[in-house]
Amino acid sequence: MASHSSSPVPHPSSGGSEGIFRKDRDPSSRHYRPIHSLPDVCPKEPTGEAARGLCEGPSVVADQHRWTVYNSKVNLPAALNDPRLAKRESDFFTKSWGLDFAETEVMPSFYLPNITKEHFGPYLQETAQREKIHERCKNICPNKDELDAVSTAHIFCSGFQNEYLPNVWLKQIFMKPDFALDDPTTFNAVLPWSHFNSAGRKSSRDMASSRLLQEKLSHYLDVVEVSIARQISLRSEAFFHAMSSQHELQDRLTETARAVTVLRGRTAAIERIMCEGPLRALRQALTRSNCARLHNKLKLMAAVHQSQPTVQLLLSTSEFVGALELIATTKEVLQQELQGIHSFRHLGSQLCEMEKLIDKMMVEDFSMYSRSDLSRSLEDDGQVMEKDRLESLVFGLLRQRKLDFLDIYSDEMILAAKSIVTQSVVDSVSQIEEIDTDIVTKLADQMRLMTFPQWFELLKSVFENFILFLKRIKATLSVVRNVVLEALDSNQKSRLLERAAAAAGGLAEAPGTPLNQGEAELAYLTHEGLFISDALNDAQLNLGAGGGQEQSSTVGPRQALSRLDGCGSDSASGTTESSSSREHALQPGVATGISQITAEDMMPSDLELGRVANNIQELLYTASDVSHDRCVKVLMARAKDGSLERLSSAEFVFLSQAVEGFVRDTEELCCRRSVSLRGALQSQANRFVHRFHEERKTKLSLLLDNERWKQAEVPAEFQDLVNSIADGRITLPERKPQGTEERKPSDYLHIDGQKYAVVGTVLLLIRIFLEYCQCVNDIPSISTDMLTRLSDLLKHFNSRSCQLVLGAGALQVVGLKTITTKNLALASRCLQLVVHYIPVIRAHFETKLTPKQYSVLRHFDHITKDYNDHIAEISAKLVSIMDSMFEKVLSKYEVKAPMPSACFRNVCKQMAKMHEALYELLPEEQAQMLFLRINASLKIHLKRQLARLGVHHDGGPQHGLVTVDVAFYTENVQSLRTLEKLDLNMAEIWEQKR
Repeated sequence: MASHSSSPVPHPSSGGSEGIFRKDRDPSSRHYRPIHSLPDVCPKEPTGEAARGLCEGPSVVADQHRWTVYNSKVNLPAALNDPRLAKRESDFFTKSWGLDFAETEVMPSFYLPNITKEHFGPYLQETAQREKIHERCKNICPNKDELDAVSTAHIFCSGFQNEYLPNVWLKQIFMKPDFALDDPTTFNAVLPWSHFNSAGRKSSRDMASSRLLQEKLSHYLDVVEVSIARQISLRSEAFFHAMSSQHELQDRLTETARAVTVLRGRTAAIERIMCEGPLRALRQALTRSNCARLHNKLKLMAAVHQSQPTVQLLLSTSEFVGALELIATTKEVLQQELQGIHSFRHLGSQLCEMEKLIDKMMVEDFSMYSRSDLSRSLEDDGQVMEKDRLESLVFGLLRQRKLDFLDIYSDEMILAAKSIVTQSVVDSVSQIEEIDTDIVTKLADQMRLMTFPQWFELLKSVFENFILFLKRIKATLSVVRNVVLEALDSNQKSRLLERAAAAAGGLAEAPGTPLNQGEAELAYLTHEGLFISDALNDAQLNLGAGGGQEQSSTVGPRQALSRLDGCGSDSASGTTESSSSREHALQPGVATGISQITAEDMMPSDLELGRVANNIQELLYTASDVSHDRCVKVLMARAKDGSLERLSSAEFVFLSQAVEGFVRDTEELCCRRSVSLRGALQSQANRFVHRFHEERKTKLSLLLDNERWKQAEVPAEFQDLVNSIADGRITLPERKPQGTEERKPSDYLHIDGQKYAVVGTVLLLIRIFLEYCQCVNDIPSISTDMLTRLSDLLKHFNSRSCQLVLGAGALQVVGLKTITTKNLALASRCLQLVVHYIPVIRAHFETKLTPKQYSVLRHFDHITKDYNDHIAEISAKLVSIMDSMFEKVLSKYEVKAPMPSACFRNVCKQMAKMHEALYELLPEEQAQMLFLRINASLKIHLKRQLARLGVHHDGGPQHGLVTVDVAFYTENVQSLRTLEKLDLNMAEIWEQKR
């Protein structure tokens, strides 16, 4: 023990700030200290199995410059394959991966930087100081492996025999963590009793073994003592420093205990002198505040307890809005102020049931109001019945989100419209003695038994009743719309007030900030944080209110309940219910603040209110449509047996005007163009037009079939008719009373300075198309249909007259012997008269059509072309008659005396007859053009005959004879009236010399 000198006292290193003590060590004895393993106080590198496990693999840092397994580029199958078998490798791998598989180099990644030594510079600088500290610790405290190596070498050098050598055995036995002598194996290993005689005899060998065992154990004891002494000597300075530090720590703890004792005394004095009194005063103030709040809670409970009787009292006076507001306020108070009160546990469900009952009552009351309003006499004034009641009901239904109440009104409106028609028919039938209601029970049959004047009076009565009906509905819906708009305006104003209150609240938060900061500390000191928090909240509200304006704008449910309770009692005692409730609910500045707190949550949103407003307008449209549909029923009931089709033009015009007037009034009243009644009238008008057209077409056909195509006298009334057309009046003239002076008829129809010789059918045709125009004036809706029918009528006249005259159909139909030139000229003149009036008719119809309907006017263009073609055919027919005569006569012409020849005498005679027939029928211009064409035909046939006879313009005898005949012909033709200046140009009969 004395041979092992202790090391010098440890002293701190030069870097005193590191707080690490360095021990001086003898370099000569560093590797030969007989010290065994002791627990290390400093960290060391891993040893044993852990160290070997860590050292088995290559280091990424240390082995970065030599080839390791981390540099392998070939996968496991390639590594396991025999590299000497090149063919097999090629066959196996290149089949799937290609010939260049093994030689392919991995391209460096474009996303990873090239790491160099400079990248580890900052890390090495940061860890340099810690590495120095670690190295100093390793020098002070060597690791266990070094100590084991030194001890083993010392034992081998000490000269012990083989039984003292196995120090490893010592470590394996005595240094085991689970060393215990009670274990038989361990005991036998320490005390090998097998070396002793088991028979109880002591031999010399046993004695030697016993002595050897004692020496071994003594040696172990010496080794342990030496190791303990060595460790103590190595750590003596640390032990001495720990002891001195322990004494210093005890001294400081003693001083701290004395300071704490003094501080506690001072704190107790401060608490007794400065805190107990103020805290006691604060507790008493909080107790008083809690008592006041409890009193207020009790008063609020009393008010809530009286809510049910008050609601029943309000319902008895039909004050639905007030009752709903009181229920809503009571429910809010129960949820916010009185939540958890055992005595009110059933009050919430009772209020909900009462609210549902009020909903049903309001719906039934609104249904009764609608029924009574729509079924009352139409002769009453146009004022809305019980306007206050209606407003209260509508607002209550809106508040409860019963937005389908308009459907109830719509159903009642449909029933009322049916009853209006029924009552009107009953009233009309009761005044007609010819209809026995006991026999004829159905209203439709009763209407068909009426005469047209009686039924027309009924229809006008129905129209008047429905106008009054729609005015009443519009007035009622206007009230409903006003309520909806007021509710919408109230929502918008409430939002503005909320924003203003939020802004004011933001300004009021600043004074309350210190109170919020001190709330937690005061609650901790008094252990009554709930009451203190309530008191601070009250103080903050009082401080933040500041002025009366903000205080009045934030009314709590408690004040609202008390005010509503007063309101309900006042209204029940005799004040008007609807006006007061709506005033409380819709005006944000009134005394009842419930409209801003509870009613806002119940009222529909702006979008829903907008939909209700739109539905109100749609309901007015529906009322207009229902009225029109009911009138259509009346109209179709009359038209079922075709009686409307058999009306005269005047009667149908009266009907059309009445319907148009009703439709116009409803459009002005409801701002909607209903189409059902117009459609029904249009359907009847189409049938009327069809019958109207068929009658006149049949009449025109009969007239044409009986027409003998002779010039007719023109009565004075027809002359007046065409004169009115010339003045722009496209209407039938009024019938003059009998007894007026009768004027003589004229031979011609004078129009725009021209004389028209016409047949009787054309005169009636003029009156017929004026009837069409008059019908369009009276019924503008049938303009297009009437235009089509009139076009058909004009086409029929054109085609039928062509068949009768040009086609000689009049020979069989009328029994004419022949169609004369006078008949042809008269037909042509009649067609010209119709062509003259087609533009007038077109202009008249154009004023009745919309621009989109102008395309139907093309019918008149087609008709005009057809008529002109027909006139041209008649002219050609007249020329062909003379042409055939010229061909027959001139084919026998011979140039010989006497002159003029008989042939030319016959030609002149026929020309005179033709002129006599056409002179009084055709105007001068047309006659001249016709005779020029006839003269051209004569020249062609004469020229051909002269060429055949070989007569030339040579001044010979034959030429002179022909000249005499031509002069005779020219003189006779020019002697006819209106043909004096006609240039016949007879020189064309001679062929020009080549």
